[in-house]
Amino acid sequence: MLRPKKIILVSALSLLFVASGATWYVLQCVTQMGWESFTGPAHVHAQQQWTCGMHPMIVTDEPGQCPICGMDLTPIKEDKGGSKARADGERKIKYWVAPMDPTYIRDEPGKSPMGMDLVPVYEDEAASGSIISVAPEVRQSMGVRTSLVERRDLHRTIRTVGLVDYDEPQRYSVNAKIDGWIERLYVDQTGQEVKKGQPLLELYSPKLVSAQEEYLLALRNRDALKDSSFSQISEGAERLLQSSRKRLQYFDISDRQIAELEKSGRVRKTMTLYSPYQGVVTMKIATDGQFIKSGTELFKISDLSSVWVMADIYAYELPWVEVGQQAEIILPYVGDKTRQAEISFIYPYVESKTRTIKARLEIANPDFELKPEMYVNVRIKGNVVEDALAIPSEAVINSGEKQTVFVDLGDGEFEPRQVKIGLQDDEGYVQITQGLLDGERVVTSAQFLFDSESRLREATKKLRRPAAEPEPEPEPEHDHNGDDMEDLFESDDEEDLESLFN
Repeated sequence: MLRPKKIILVSALSLLFVASGATWYVLQCVTQMGWESFTGPAHVHAQQQWTCGMHPMIVTDEPGQCPICGMDLTPIKEDKGGSKARADGERKIKYWVAPMDPTYIRDEPGKSPMGMDLVPVYEDEAASGSIISVAPEVRQSMGVRTSLVERRDLHRTIRTVGLVDYDEPQRYSVNAKIDGWIERLYVDQTGQEVKKGQPLLELYSPKLVSAQEEYLLALRNRDALKDSSFSQISEGAERLLQSSRKRLQYFDISDRQIAELEKSGRVRKTMTLYSPYQGVVTMKIATDGQFIKSGTELFKISDLSSVWVMADIYAYELPWVEVGQQAEIILPYVGDKTRQAEISFIYPYVESKTRTIKARLEIANPDFELKPEMYVNVRIKGNVVEDALAIPSEAVINSGEKQTVFVDLGDGEFEPRQVKIGLQDDEGYVQITQGLLDGERVVTSAQFLFDSESRLREATKKLRRPAAEPEPEPEPEHDHNGDDMEDLFESDDEEDLESLFN
């Protein structure tokens, strides 16, 4: 009988001859038929995948319907990023952007407002979103239009409503400075026009009677002592007379009434109060026979020869308005008659009810054509913003927190870019403060479709990005030459023979 070691050696030699024959057969087939017949083409295109337009997290390898909303899945297009790279592999810089603010771009390197170095953005990259490519026939069917980013003067005319109000410095209050009774009322109607010095009422007051008597007594005393040989006595009498006269004046007794009192020498029961102002009575409290106390308001008089117009300005219109601007006041009830005015003051607070800022316009009103509490139309020509970088307002996609435009890169490629906007004029142009360069072109129609496509590309690109698979470790090579085989056959160790097949 054969020993076990010899049996194992014979079996190993048999398997080795079989494996050598199979290897020779495969090499002959590869030589005759070609390597691609076994391994497939050298460059295999990635398998077409499908996704849902409403739920980009749904990605499948075959068409069908979305399991969430039931919509038909759409094919995912290959991203053509990098088509702008140079043929020699060098990437071309498109612009420079701030690391913390994608809207701050420059056409040369530098520093951001935060002091950080600007970073380059290459032509095959986008600062926000994903660059999309649109075929010419698709652009024509979508009606894609573009506009040039250029510098222009921005104009805006503010049309608003105004309320006619009183000229506050020309509103007056008439009140009594002494207790008494109204014996006769001369001005007895609200809205009545009065002139300065016109009598208002007859007032009886015991204090006025006493003041008249004291004045007459001082007057007679002065006349009696004015020729005294003692100057102190005559001067004292004169001072007493002036003091009594001053007291009557403080009670609003006019100089003419005091002169009549001196001339007649008789005390009057009532004294007349005259209007110290000119205007229209806007409030009347005094009535015949009424008892009044000192400080009681009797009339309110307003001079309507000039009035104010309070125009409502919304917060977004405020940058166009400033003190000194000319404005037109349009009277709609008089065939749109216009009057010229000037902005004299802009109030530093917001009206809680209308949420507007009041701009005050002063205007002459000699014929009382403008009446308080009347509504008028106001047209203010705002200041011109010169040499502003502007684009059509329809090119901006406003999501509330940020504004986005699509820049035409040429060759059917479009880049989404965040911008910051400023003022908007009457012609439909909006100022760009950050995010665009002079001479670029932006999409003004169908940009919402571009926005949806860009967001879908960005979402699916993030979902499809696979983790890097570890490369398989290379198997150690075994060079079973003749010497090794002889050593193996000469070995009586069973473990050496078993390692050959493991």
